[in-house]
Amino acid sequence: MSRTVNIIGAGPGGLATAMLLAQSGVRVRVIERLPVPGGRTSTITTPEGFRFDLGPTFFLYPRILEEIFTTCGFDLRQEVEMVRLDPQYRLVFGAGGDLLATPDVARMEAEVSRLSPADRGSFTRFMETTRSKFERFAPFLEQPFESWRDLATPDLIRLMPMLKPWRSLDAELGTFFSDERIRLAFTFQSKYLGMSPFKCPSLFSILSFLEYEHGVFHPIGGCGAVSTAMARLAEQMGVEIRYEEPVEKLEFAGRRITAVTTPQGTYPADATVVNADFARTMTRLVPDGIRRRWNDRKIASRRFSCSTFMLYLGIEGRYNDVAHHTIYLSEDYRENLADIEHRHRLSRDPSMYVQNACVTDPSLAPEGMSTIYLLIPVTHRHPNVDWRREAPGFREVALDQMERFGISGIRERIRFEKMLTPDDWQDDYEIYRGATFNLSHDLGQMLHMRPHNRFEDVQGMYLVGGGTHPGSGLPVIYSSARITSDLLLGDLGLDGSAVRPSRMRSPPRGAKEPAAAV
Repeated sequence: MSRTVNIIGAGPGGLATAMLLAQSGVRVRVIERLPVPGGRTSTITTPEGFRFDLGPTFFLYPRILEEIFTTCGFDLRQEVEMVRLDPQYRLVFGAGGDLLATPDVARMEAEVSRLSPADRGSFTRFMETTRSKFERFAPFLEQPFESWRDLATPDLIRLMPMLKPWRSLDAELGTFFSDERIRLAFTFQSKYLGMSPFKCPSLFSILSFLEYEHGVFHPIGGCGAVSTAMARLAEQMGVEIRYEEPVEKLEFAGRRITAVTTPQGTYPADATVVNADFARTMTRLVPDGIRRRWNDRKIASRRFSCSTFMLYLGIEGRYNDVAHHTIYLSEDYRENLADIEHRHRLSRDPSMYVQNACVTDPSLAPEGMSTIYLLIPVTHRHPNVDWRREAPGFREVALDQMERFGISGIRERIRFEKMLTPDDWQDDYEIYRGATFNLSHDLGQMLHMRPHNRFEDVQGMYLVGGGTHPGSGLPVIYSSARITSDLLLGDLGLDGSAVRPSRMRSPPRGAKEPAAAV
């Protein structure tokens, strides 16, 4: 008899899990509150013809998703057209200078030397050292961590001198680059995790390495186009996706989840995968008394990531001389981070990210127009900031800030505008405290210290996405789908070997090793 699994949320993790489970013969039902797939990786479409990614705009390290597609009988590059960007992005330093980040080693060495002659040759040394770190550590990001015993393996213990988990990301980059601006160029990626490079563990130097080694891509149509393709293929595989059905209640028999209830009905299942925001789902839908480890008090005491202030602007004309991705790093980056993480207030000189995607992908706007996507990291919801009062003034700060890197006169050219604040992330998108990157990724909230993929508090419940292991960011969210699918299939008595990374698969019991080619 076919087993049935409910998946709450059609985000990237939920969609990848749906595909993998369906490929393994499971009947899958995805229940999504929004009218479109993707969750935070969905597309905002306007009546005027503008299209924006809601959240992620950088598509990195496609290998994991390519393998998931291959497992399911598809080719990612055939389903979604992708453009590798070169330069990947432009960095503008409030302290002075700029840098065009390119995956071309010779050109990147020249860029680093132009900004900091003392750091000549350091980029190559960083890449060589971090390549070795990534190759040795990557397998541990593709397996579950359910207790401290999973840390006590000889292979992982031998890696500790290389990983240096006690060292911050900034300190790690300080062993390669003397100029603080160059260090910021290789550590700002910690913001993908919602963290400060001065607190983020050093092992996350692999994030910037992956950008240069494997590329920064723009999927034509935006990252939301990847989610749309995954939903289409999942349905083609027999997955049922029910849109515009908010989950109102979860049904339990003791500590075991048995069904999901929406306004349209109750759906029993053998197992349930939660792809919705972890903290928000637990505090709203799972009775506090059922959760022993992750009760409401424990969740409230955890450290959560920053949030983001967003502007999605449809504009008249194009800024053809502005890069596809631009990152502005405030003059006093440490103070800007302190405003976000400690003082919980808005900065006068905030760091920001701007996407000018139509220089690569004109399909995102009507002819003669283009899109501007603006993101500013800000504190998650906190009493210090009243967004109803602060949002209009902070919008003006954001628009003024864009003048620093060539986007001038934008106010007169705006034809469509949408703003999101931490209040909106919490109230409209069901994100706990509006913390868009989930739980922070410090040492006390990583690996077995994160909520487990096989959720430890509720029988029959599994987690996928940024709130569980390995963490936030699209590549590791797709990795979480493989980890969760493998665990779930095993618990249902089904073979999960096909969903594992190829290097972690073993031949079926009794199979012979393939003969060597002659």
